[in-house]
Amino acid sequence: MDIYKRNNVTILGQGVQPMIFAHGFGCGQQMWRYIWPAFEKTHKIVLFDYVGSGGSDNTAYNPERYGNLNGYAQDVLDICNALDLRDCVFVGHSVSSVIGLLASVKEPERFDSLVMVGPSARYIDEAGYFGGFSQADIEELLDTMDKNYIGWANFLGPAIMKNDERPELAGELTDSFCSTDPIIARQFAQATFLSDNRTDLANVKHRALILQCSNDLIAPVEVGEYIHKQMPESVYRLMQATGHCPHLSAPDETVRLIREFLS
Repeated sequence: MDIYKRNNVTILGQGVQPMIFAHGFGCGQQMWRYIWPAFEKTHKIVLFDYVGSGGSDNTAYNPERYGNLNGYAQDVLDICNALDLRDCVFVGHSVSSVIGLLASVKEPERFDSLVMVGPSARYIDEAGYFGGFSQADIEELLDTMDKNYIGWANFLGPAIMKNDERPELAGELTDSFCSTDPIIARQFAQATFLSDNRTDLANVKHRALILQCSNDLIAPVEVGEYIHKQMPESVYRLMQATGHCPHLSAPDETVRLIREFLS
């Protein structure tokens, strides 16, 4: 299988150590355009799109494979194997933080460290755990996607992005949602929001940076703090950036914190 075509892989940079950037739900590799150039002189930059997202080959989409996050983690490992990547710095946004975590546990020799931007190990609240959403919230979200996908995207894009004074950011996220196949997006959303990866946190053997945004609808502060406590080798940074997409809304702060972690 041509992984380059399937996952729309882009290779950039002048360095040797691979640095993989993995986009979040409903997005694509273009979302990293303000971040990766800061590392192109020191790293081998690897950008890609999950099957069903961005410029990937949608004909390669398999509902059974992508019914849970392990299928997306296999995309990451397939890319690493095809390009013979080792000791990678994996930078994942939102659900990709956990996808990268799962990949690193399965094939630890492929990874050096993890950068988790707005991660969540479980989105649904339960006794003794705060994820930010009730079961009813998630069921309503998925039901709305089924009934009115475009309306869902137009509502959720601004709510996720925040930064109301910069409406172009919310517009970009909304457009990205709308450009994704609704059926694939619906299944990816279900795999994301119904996931529970809390027990996987203790299996991570690599250093990790947790970037927690302020006032984040998708990943509240309690979620980032929980992940940090469960991962002994992690570093936690509460950002001044608000919303859920600091790589778009606050790229300078995002780059600075990643650089500090890697130095």
